Amino acid sequence: MAAREADQVVLLAGGVGGAKLAAGLQAVVGDRLTVVVNTADDLERHGLLVSPDHDTVMYTLAGIANREWGWGLQGETFAAAEMLERYGEETWFRLGDRDLATHIARTARLRRGDRPTDVARELQRALGVPARILPMADAPVRTEVLTDDGWLGFQDYFVRRHQEPEVRDLRFTGLDIAEASPEVVAAFEAANAIVIGPSNPFVSIRPILSVPGIEAALQTARTRGVAVVAVSGIVAGKALKGPADRMLASLGHDVSALGVARQYTGIADVFVLDQTDAELAQAVEALGLRAVVAPTVMTDDESRAALARVVLGASGGASAASG
Repeated sequence: MAAREADQVVLLAGGVGGAKLAAGLQAVVGDRLTVVVNTADDLERHGLLVSPDHDTVMYTLAGIANREWGWGLQGETFAAAEMLERYGEETWFRLGDRDLATHIARTARLRRGDRPTDVARELQRALGVPARILPMADAPVRTEVLTDDGWLGFQDYFVRRHQEPEVRDLRFTGLDIAEASPEVVAAFEAANAIVIGPSNPFVSIRPILSVPGIEAALQTARTRGVAVVAVSGIVAGKALKGPADRMLASLGHDVSALGVARQYTGIADVFVLDQTDAELAQAVEALGLRAVVAPTVMTDDESRAALARVVLGASGGASAASG
């Protein structure tokens, strides 16, 4: 069945896992995909605003991401970072030479007063991305994690300290002035399917849903019959990327797909878990979620698109099982 012109899909996503599913969805529905991306991981480096999750999604959908690393650009070099280090600058968050151009262009446009959503869309169009990638908010929101050493900025924990400290709690600063942009609200209003990507439920998805107006827009879509489908980023008790499994443990949750499913009760309608976790399907359904068991590990373009079709089929909405 071919996708109908009116079919619209909204994906909530963080970085690598969300970007892979976004690529699969874009392959199926093209420009009818809108990705609402986490920006609470953003930080300033060398006077430039860096937006890691947005850029991972953007580079992936543009077909220029470094697939081996899961982040950054293919063919990247680090001459600028090496020179900065010689000057005594901290380079624990290394910016590649080609990646640097993105941050320079973004920061220059923000400094002249352009709106973050408009800047993001300009960058995407320049790279030929068919889908839309929307920052979760135009106002800055930042994730901080509580460790035994106190509160740390997310990238300090994630990159500088290599995710080694145990996370005891989370907070998101800036929510008092943030709100869902008109574009984000409009995307939910037009959605025939809403997908929560296999991203970290605590530091990728929760910040998005915490922005005033976003969860309300999602719940309004649910009341008109739009299904929300969440995909587990935990497979066989392990995170495919990042510290989600360790966070589940340190925050007192089961380190399993079931532990992830519990984070989405009252938010999602369907939960997709990997075939290796099929024995958890009944427990997932006991939470009030419809469980769908399928291969969820995305290793290439074919597996990304295959998972996208499973997700869309599970939603009963846009492009169900279309190719």
